[in-house]
Parts: sequence; structure tokens; C-alpha cells
Amino acid sequence: MVYPNHVASLCLSSLLLTLVLYATGVSSSSANVTKIGQGYRLISIEETPDGGLVGLLQVKQKTKIYGPDIPLLRFYAKHETENRLRVQITDAKKQRWEVPYNLLPREQPPALTQTIGRFRKNPISVSEYSGSEFLFSYTSDPFSFAVKRKSNGETLFNSSSEDSDHFSSLVFKDQYLEISTKLPKDASLYGLGENTQPHGIKLYPSDPYTLYTTDISAINLNADLYGSHPVYMDLRNAGGIASAHAVLLLNSNGMDVFYKGTSLTYKIIGGVFDFYFFSGPTPLNVVDQYTSLIGRPAPMPYWAFGFHQCRWGYHNLSVVEDVVENYKKAQIPLDVIWNDDDHMDGHKDFTLNPINYPRPKLLNFLDKIHSIGMKYIVIIDPGIGVNASYGVYQRGIANDVFIKYEGEPYLAQVWPGAVNFPDFLNPKTVSWWGDEVRRFHELVPVDGLWIDMNEASNFCSGKCKIPKGKQCPSGTGPGWICCLDCKNITKTRWDDPPYKINASGIQAPIGYKTIATSAVHYNGILEYDAHSLYGFSQSIATHKALQGLQGKRPFILSRSTYVGSGKYAAHWTGDNQGTWENLRYSISTMLNFGIFGVPMVGSDICGFYPQPTEELCNRWIEVGAFYPFSRDHANYYSPRQELYQWESVAESARNALGLRYKLLPHLYTLNYEAHVSGAPIARPLFFSFPTYTECYGLSTQFLLGSSLMISPVLEQGKTEVKALFPPGSWYSLLDLTQTITSKDGIYVTLDAPLHVVNVHLYQNAILPMQQGGMISKDARMTPFSLIVTFPAGATEGEAKGNLFLDDDELPEMNLGNGYSTYVDFYANVKQGAVKIWSQVQEGKFALDEGLVIESISVVGLHGSGALSALEIDGKPLMGVSNVKVSTSEHEHLEGQVIGEKKTVMVALKGLNIPVGKNFAMTWRMG
Repeated sequence: MVYPNHVASLCLSSLLLTLVLYATGVSSSSANVTKIGQGYRLISIEETPDGGLVGLLQVKQKTKIYGPDIPLLRFYAKHETENRLRVQITDAKKQRWEVPYNLLPREQPPALTQTIGRFRKNPISVSEYSGSEFLFSYTSDPFSFAVKRKSNGETLFNSSSEDSDHFSSLVFKDQYLEISTKLPKDASLYGLGENTQPHGIKLYPSDPYTLYTTDISAINLNADLYGSHPVYMDLRNAGGIASAHAVLLLNSNGMDVFYKGTSLTYKIIGGVFDFYFFSGPTPLNVVDQYTSLIGRPAPMPYWAFGFHQCRWGYHNLSVVEDVVENYKKAQIPLDVIWNDDDHMDGHKDFTLNPINYPRPKLLNFLDKIHSIGMKYIVIIDPGIGVNASYGVYQRGIANDVFIKYEGEPYLAQVWPGAVNFPDFLNPKTVSWWGDEVRRFHELVPVDGLWIDMNEASNFCSGKCKIPKGKQCPSGTGPGWICCLDCKNITKTRWDDPPYKINASGIQAPIGYKTIATSAVHYNGILEYDAHSLYGFSQSIATHKALQGLQGKRPFILSRSTYVGSGKYAAHWTGDNQGTWENLRYSISTMLNFGIFGVPMVGSDICGFYPQPTEELCNRWIEVGAFYPFSRDHANYYSPRQELYQWESVAESARNALGLRYKLLPHLYTLNYEAHVSGAPIARPLFFSFPTYTECYGLSTQFLLGSSLMISPVLEQGKTEVKALFPPGSWYSLLDLTQTITSKDGIYVTLDAPLHVVNVHLYQNAILPMQQGGMISKDARMTPFSLIVTFPAGATEGEAKGNLFLDDDELPEMNLGNGYSTYVDFYANVKQGAVKIWSQVQEGKFALDEGLVIESISVVGLHGSGALSALEIDGKPLMGVSNVKVSTSEHEHLEGQVIGEKKTVMVALKGLNIPVGKNFAMTWRMG
């Protein structure tokens, strides 16, 4: 949380400066008038024992701009798997900073000592190095490399620079690295976050992309926000054949990335070039390959997919109790209640305010909500209050866990006043943090932790000391005004590097409002290098702490993220505004994080500040009910905006969240898919329709899984929405008899009165749903219904779907532990016969839970709808059971009409089929 004015002044100046600087797409510091270097030449190359290539590069001509060139580089290339290629370039003589291998486990390249003296034996004359999917090639002088797709020879990455190009050849200095790639102008790029992208999910040429974790609110467009994800996905379409690949530059230093449409240039202030290429060729393959390297997304507990309510400003426990009671009265589902820092004693982590949140009363409240299955989560900020009587601080000092500056714990200011920052790169800190989490859990049995301000955020800049003779903070006025005695630090090259990245969108000093970049972590690691890893390292430590606590599946929400954060934490998009623009931006940011391997993501519903209008809040819950992570959260200074505050919003919430709670089995199954294959929960449409170019830039609709499409209203005053329907048949989830079919894709204007959100299910799908409820614990025990969709009027068709169920308290999410069940559902229609069946793995859990399928609806069938010979597992159902059969004719809203054929929906109710057993149902259409 940050108060809006903290960045208001940044906002305007940022915008003006951005317009000026980026009209040409270059940083003002370099102006890029002259090329910075002449590149390197390859002087030797050979094969490594592990099947890689290693070579030495010598600088061609030294230049002084941004410091001296590193004279000798080593490059290393290896096809690490069938679909992953790594290319690393570093100093040949001296170890440089890399993302620590213990934080992000991966293969180690050969040691420098092994390679430097060895270039005599096996020199290679060939310039191509082939793997299963990629062809790697290089040019010797000036050195450049290219990566091609083996199947069609297409160049995916090409680092060469001609005289006519506006970018340099390879540049490698201690604090300035530059490399570029050429791109075809019709490539669609996605990723390079975290930033708020006003143009939607597709990267937009000449927009600035700066990566450096920063606490400026998400209302700042095109600026470096809370996370750093130096990865992009590139989607191309050649003659109707689509292929996607991704490029990760694994580097945690600050960087600017200049995307021009036909080229992309990285300018980085440290570290190494460590590229990973992922061959795809589908967007889902890409995310699978990417997360197999960086870590699969964390399994989330079932309740995490319920609705969450939070506010900064629940001043005492009775307010929280009222909120829970009012949700119940309004009949709006609620699973989790949150406290921002109101529960703390003087904003100090791991404490309770004895007056406003007295422990005995809080424990009674938690007993009450826990008994019905509700959960409670609180915030923790990394800054530990400097206070001699505060146990957490005393133990931190005793264990020497804090980041240092000139040998002393670095002093900063956040909500409690003067703070020190724990150094999560230090194993001792991880143990101390785990112990503090355990102590706090004994005080308050929270169900998850929310780690905020971990970019890290600091209300001051530079070297500070606690002022003598005045109270800091004063206790009056805003808590985010710096009241320490501080002076700027510019004396080292780490605090004032030669190249200025576009930090905060205004080329702010890189130590501005964060930890001084010359501060030191464990083992002499500089904050300069490790800055963007802070939130990631805290997520790992917090995950370890929670997992060790009760042996339950942890839930962590982190504001700052890096490559690999999804393995440990969920994310929300930070401080947004209650505006229509921010509602629209939330979709792009959510979809980006799915690509980044952080699928559990959402934005503050209705906006963090200022107060949204009633109409906006109606429309926002209709989008937010379908975020993977769905939470209403507001600012201390905004009026109350819980969903029951307006009767109209309450009605929209009952409708939208009512549908979400019926879809919980689908969301939870997507959570399992994300955990085993990285597949995003919320996806851009191009994931399912990669050859349909019309949806490449679509940022106003999204899919949950492969087949469920949300088409929300995102504009003020609108009661209809123009939605894109890719080719095929789509069925409205609110009325399955309404269908839209087209051969080539179509835009359709849908009715969308205030309380309605349009959700459609695509053909060839089987969607398991339940009956909903006020809390996920109850909803998940209700009977199932299956919706089976065929292409409208098709005489032959297939459909499939799946369902994962487990005991969500268990830390692991997998099959074979005796506490989970996985079901594949199949259906086909052929020559007038319909068959629906299931294949169950590990059925015991579902059988023990007593879960049953109560109804099945099949849509898109050709014929009159009369059924004959209805059987289940070979036994007739007609006339001998409670099964009720009804048929309804489809209404074709738009698109082609299916000739003279009538298409119908067949619904069967009263089935009572156990989920945990295989079944097969058949009938003939009349």
C-alpha cells in the first residue's frame, strides 16, 4: 500500500519526460547518436564434454563511453533440452554476478578456469550447432549469433548489426551491456513486465520497457513497477501457420528494453547475458517449457479461489466482524477476510494492537470463522522497526540478519518509522524469519501471509540516521513523509552508474526510495545487483516458513516478483485507481502474469483509490469475479467499497460471484494444470486460437482455461458489449440455448444490462460445475453438473474435459497420494448416437467424499431432440429411474444459421452418478 500522492508528482513529470524521451524510443542519456562499440571477434571455439559450444571473444576496438570494455569474453551455448537452448556471454577471466543458483536452480555452465586455457585441441570450423528444435549459428567477426527454428528455418533471434542499423554490435562493459535482435515487423510480442500497458497485451513499438522493481503505483503507465520479468513471447503467423517461442534474458540488474517493431535492444547495467530460448511452437508449449526451467506455479488451496475482502483502515476488530456479517446478510459469497496493517501494534510486523485487536477477542473471532471454513490473512512488510524493546528487532540484531551499509544495518523508513531490512539471501535470515513466522502463528493462527512493500520500498533515500530531539514519525500527518535525517549517496559507481535506466519513468537515481544500491548483502553481494530479487527471495523464505509450520499448503501473496516467483506466491497488481481505464488495464496485467508463470493473479476490485462510482464497481466485480485471484481491496482514505455498500453492486456480485462459485471445480482444475504444466488460468484468446490473427492484440476479453470466454463491459454507460467470437460454436453459460456460430470468426454486439456479465463456452468442451454456495467449503460438496458442447448441428463431433479434486490442506498437489482424484470426461456424437463417458484415476478420494454428478446438459445436437435407448453402463434409464429428460431448441443469435437443421440441447437431471467411478452413457437421437 502506498498513498496516492506518494507518486502523484512522479506521474505528471514522468508522463511529460516519457513523451519527450521516448518519441524516438531512446534513452536521453545515450541519445544513441553514435554506436557505442565495434563489437567483438571470435578468436577460438570448441566443443565441451557435455555437448555444448564454448568460445572466446576479443574486443575489436575499445571505447570509453559508459566505462572500459571487458577485453575478453567467454560465450557458451548448449541445447539443454529438446526445446530449450541456452546462450551465455560473460567475462572470460572473472566471475560476474548472476542470479544465484540456489534461488533459481538450473544447470551450471562450465567453470571459467576450465575453458580459458583449453583452446588448443578441438577447434571447430563449422558455424552451425544443431539441436532437436533449434539451429544455433554464429558469425566470427564481428561476433554475432542467430537462433533459427529447425522445422522451417525461420530466424527467431539475430544479434548482428549492420552499418545501417541504429543499434550497436555486442557491447560488454562492467556496468553497461548492450545486445539487440532483429525482428520481422509482423511478429506479435508479449511480456517484458511488470508494467501497466495502456495499449493492451501486445508490446507496442517505442513504448518504454524498463525492468527494475519499484514501488510506484500501478497507475503509472509504461513504467517499471513492482516486478521484473525479462522474458517475452513472440507469436508469428506465416500463411496461416502460427508458431510461438519465448526468449528469457536471465539477469536481475536494472535494464531498459527498446522495442522498435523491427528490432529489440537490451541495455543493462550489470551482470551477464544469459539467454534461454524456448521453442514452443504453441503458446501453451512455451509456458510449459518456461516454467519447467523457472519452477512450476505453486499449488493453491481450494479456498484461495473463493472471494476475498480487504481494506486498509479496518480500525478495530468489530469493524472486521461487521464486514463478515454484512456479506452474509447480503448473501454475497466470502471465503477470506484480510487485515492490512490495522491489526499491528504501531505498524510493527508480527505484533497485535492490544486495544483495537485484543488477542482473546481475535482468537474467538477466528474460531468462529474457521469453524465454517472461512480464512484470515494479514500483511507483513519486510522493514523491521528499529526499537530496542521489540523482540523481532532484538532477535534480528542478535542473529545479524540485516542488509548492511558501511558495516552497520542499513537504515530506512517505512510505516513503523526507522527500519532495517532483512537480507533474505543470508541462510541465517531465512531461519530467523521462519522462527518469527512460527512465533506469530502461535499468537494468531493466520491462514496465509501477504508480503507487501518488498521492492523494497523506502520512504527515504540515501544514508539516513534517526534524528535527535524529534519524534519520527510524529504520529500526525501521513506516515510516508521521510522524517529521518538523510543525505544522498552518489560517491560510488553503484549509486550513480554511468548509464541511467529510465527508473520510475523519470530516470530517477536507482537508489531512490529504496535500499541504497551500494548497500551489501550476505557474502558481499551488492544491492546494485540483487535489488530486483528482494521480493522473490522473501517469497522463498516465507514459503519455507509456512510449509514448515503445520504441514499445510501455503498461501502467500507478494507484491514484488521476479522470474520464478510463481513457484512460491500469488500476486496482485498493486495500487490501482478506481477508474474505467484501470479496470481495462487490469486484464492485460493479469494475462501477462500468466505468461510469467504466476497464474494466481488479480487486481484490487473496484480500485484501491479513490472511490469508484457505483456503476464502475458493478462492472468491476463482473470482471474481478473471473480473476484467478479475486479480492476487493481499498485505501484507508477512500470511502468504504465492500460489495454490499450499494444494493446494485450487491446484485451484480451475487450474479457474478454466484457463477464463480459454481465454476470453482473448473478453476481448481486449472490450478492443478498450472502446477503440472505451467498453463495459465486466465489466458489471452490467442492461446486457444493461435492462427486467428484477429485476437492477437485482444485485451478486453479473456479465457479461463481453453474454452470459457469472459466478455465484460469496460466502458461507462454501456449496456451492451461488442465481443469477438473466434471461429466455431459458442454457448452462453447464462442460457445454454443461445448460441453463436461462425466459420471465420465474428464480432457480435451482446446485451449486457448492469447486472449481467457475458460468459460463453466453446464447442468440443466438457465443463464440470457445482451448485455454488456462500463459502467454498460448502460449495465443493454440492452435486456436479456437466455441460457438454458440440459444434452446432454437427452430425459428428467430440468433446472432452477434466476434473481434479484433492484434500487441499496437503502441501503437495499430485496424484497417487490417496487423497486426490482425477477424471477425464469424453463425449462424442456419431450417426445419431451420443456417448458420454469418464475415465477415473485414483477414484477413492471422490468416492469417500460422496461426490456425484446430478445432471448433464448436451448442447449443439442436430435433430428433433427425441431420445431413444438411453442407457448408463449398459442399463436402460428411461422409465425405470428418477432421471428427467428435457430438450430445448437453440436460438442462433448471430453468425451462420445451420441450414434448415434444427439444433437442440438435451438436459438430463436426477442422475446421481458417483464422480469416483467410470461411467458410460449412451442414447440415440430421434
